[in-house]
Amino acid sequence: MRLLRLYGTMQKNEKGVLEIGEVGIDKLVDEFDTPLIVLDEKEIRNKIDEYKKGLSSYPGESKILYASKAFANRTLYRIFKEENISLDVVSGGELYTALKANFPAEEVFFHGNNKLASEIELALKNNIGGFIVDNFPEAKLLNDLADKYNKNVEVMIRLTPGIAAHTHDFMVTGKVDSKFGVGIKNGDAEKLVDLISNKYKNLKLKGIHAHIGSQIYQKEGFLKLIEIMVKFMADMKNENGITMTKLDLGGGLGIPHTEDDPVIPIKKYVKEMVEKVIKEVNNHNYPLPELLLEPGRSIIGTAGTTLYEIGMIKDIENIKKYITINGGMSDNIRPSLYGAEYEAFLANKMNAKPEEEVSIAGKCCETGDILIKDIKLPVSKRGDILAVTCTGAYTYALSNNYNGIPRPAIVLINEGEANLIVKRESYKDLIKNDVIPAGY
Repeated sequence: MRLLRLYGTMQKNEKGVLEIGEVGIDKLVDEFDTPLIVLDEKEIRNKIDEYKKGLSSYPGESKILYASKAFANRTLYRIFKEENISLDVVSGGELYTALKANFPAEEVFFHGNNKLASEIELALKNNIGGFIVDNFPEAKLLNDLADKYNKNVEVMIRLTPGIAAHTHDFMVTGKVDSKFGVGIKNGDAEKLVDLISNKYKNLKLKGIHAHIGSQIYQKEGFLKLIEIMVKFMADMKNENGITMTKLDLGGGLGIPHTEDDPVIPIKKYVKEMVEKVIKEVNNHNYPLPELLLEPGRSIIGTAGTTLYEIGMIKDIENIKKYITINGGMSDNIRPSLYGAEYEAFLANKMNAKPEEEVSIAGKCCETGDILIKDIKLPVSKRGDILAVTCTGAYTYALSNNYNGIPRPAIVLINEGEANLIVKRESYKDLIKNDVIPAGY
C-alpha cells in the first residue's frame, strides 16, 4: 500500500480534509479557487534552520544563498531577509524582483552562463555582492563594464569539476561536457584565474564555485567535489601565489517527490560537508575559506502543495481510467519535460481508502500532458480536490500560458492565516502585451 507522506504543517482534520498551517483546504478553495499553489511558511523557515544548524560547526565564516530560479517572489525574499540569508540570481528579472523587495543588494550574487550587458549594468549600478564568472568572454565583458562604471567587482569563477551526479541528464551540470563553467582538467580554469588576477584590474578574484546538479540524494558527489575544489585552490596558491578566500559548493540536495525517494537529512549532510572541508584544507595547509551553499529546491520544494479540482473522468474499459484536473503542464511542466514524478491524494477524502488505479491528466491539448501515471486513489468524482505535494520549486517558475491558460494563484500559509502572494492571472492578463497595428 502507498505511503501517504505529509510535509511541514500538513495534517488531516476530523472530517478527513487536509489542513496546511492550520487552514483547511476547503476554506482555501472557497476563497482562492483552483488551481492553487499553497506555500507553508513554517516549513520554509524550518528548512533554512536545518542548513544553519548544519553550518554551525564550521569554524570560519559561512553563507546560505537561496537559488532564486527555484521560485522568485518578493514576499519570499522578505522572509529570506528576516532569516538573514543571501540570494543567487541568474537573470536581470530575478535581480529586479529582489531589488523591488528591498532585499539588500550587497547580499545578491549573480550567476548564469550568458549574462547580458544590460543585466550586468543593472547589477553594477545597484552594487550587488558579486558575480560568479562562467566563461572567458563574460570575464572580459564584466571587466570592461566595471571599468566603464568605475567599479571594483568581487567575483568567483564557476568550475566544471568533472563530476557526473546521479540525477536526470537535464539536471547534471558538473560534467566536463557542460554549458556551464570552465574545466579544471583542460587547464581553462587556471587560465581564467590568471586572467582575472593579473589582467582584469576591475575584477577582484575571491573564490571558486561549482554546482554538480539537482535532485541529488547521495552525499558522495559533494564530498568528492570538496576534494577537487580545495586541491585546486591549494594548487593556485602554491603554483601561482594566488590565495582565494571563498569556496562555493553550489546546491542540489534532492527532495522526496515520491515514496521511493529518500528524505535527505539536511543538517547531517551539511555537517559532513563541513567536516570534509576542514579536513581537506588542513591536508593542504590552506587557510580556512568562507563556505557558501546555494540551496533552492531543498528550501522551498516540500513547502509547496498544488490543489486542483477534478473535472472530466474517462474510463476506458479494461485499459485505463483518466482523472482530469483543471491544470497540468501549463502550471507544472516538469512531468512532461523530463519525466518528473509526484505523489498526490484526494485532499477532501483523506479518510477514504484508495480503491482504483488512475492516471492524472492535465487539460492541455497535448497527449503528453499527464501529471501522474498509474496512481491509486479513492473513487473520485467531479469537484473533488486533488493535492499534489512537493510543488514549491520549479513549478510556478516554469509555468506558462500554453493553450491560453492563465497561471495559478499562490498563497502563503502560517498559523491559521492565508495570504495571497501571487494573484491568479486573468484572460485580460493574457493579452496585455498584444499590440494591434494601425489598419488591422
